[in-house]
Amino acid sequence: MIHRLILTSFGILTLATCQNPKISETPAKQETVKTETSANSAEPKVSDVTTNQTSGTTKSKSNGEPEMSVGLPPDKEAVETAKKEQQNSTVKNTAGIVYLKEGENKFFKEYEMNVTFKKMTEDSRCPKDVNCIWAGVATAEVEVMGLYTRPVTLKLSTMNDAKKGYTKSQEFNGYTISLVEVTPETTSAKGFKALQGSYRIGLQFSKGSTGSGTTTK
Repeated sequence: MIHRLILTSFGILTLATCQNPKISETPAKQETVKTETSANSAEPKVSDVTTNQTSGTTKSKSNGEPEMSVGLPPDKEAVETAKKEQQNSTVKNTAGIVYLKEGENKFFKEYEMNVTFKKMTEDSRCPKDVNCIWAGVATAEVEVMGLYTRPVTLKLSTMNDAKKGYTKSQEFNGYTISLVEVTPETTSAKGFKALQGSYRIGLQFSKGSTGSGTTTK
């Protein structure tokens, strides 16, 4: 009887000793699993990102490279250039134009010429508040003198009509001088006589044929 108890006790101890290593191995395996899981979770995931172009976001491929967007707005510098060109095209070309009041004298160094607006000799233009069948004409008497020339009187009109003796341009000292503006306009209340002494003209100078025109020493 005693021998059976001893053998039974010895068997229980032996069984307990064999199970302890298996129990101790379990936490190690769990730690290994946890470590592998955390390592796998640290790897970056690449996901597709789809964005709306109107909201200003981007779209990426699955490999992380951005796709080329379509319908981009025009370059800002190109837009500004286009605006400037449009503005310049609407601005009146005033290059080479000088303005003189009636009775005024000016020396223009760039043309080497002294110019005097003597008077208006005629203004039959249609008054601006009247409907006319003929536009009429205005004629200015202008005296010009170069550095090495005598004074010359030119009659410049707002229209060309050789039969009536009207001409808009004449040449002097290598320049073509043209009458391009006469102000103020006549009205039904104020005609030519009422405006005498208050006229203002615009003369345009352009390089003419060398050696031609009226040049007197």
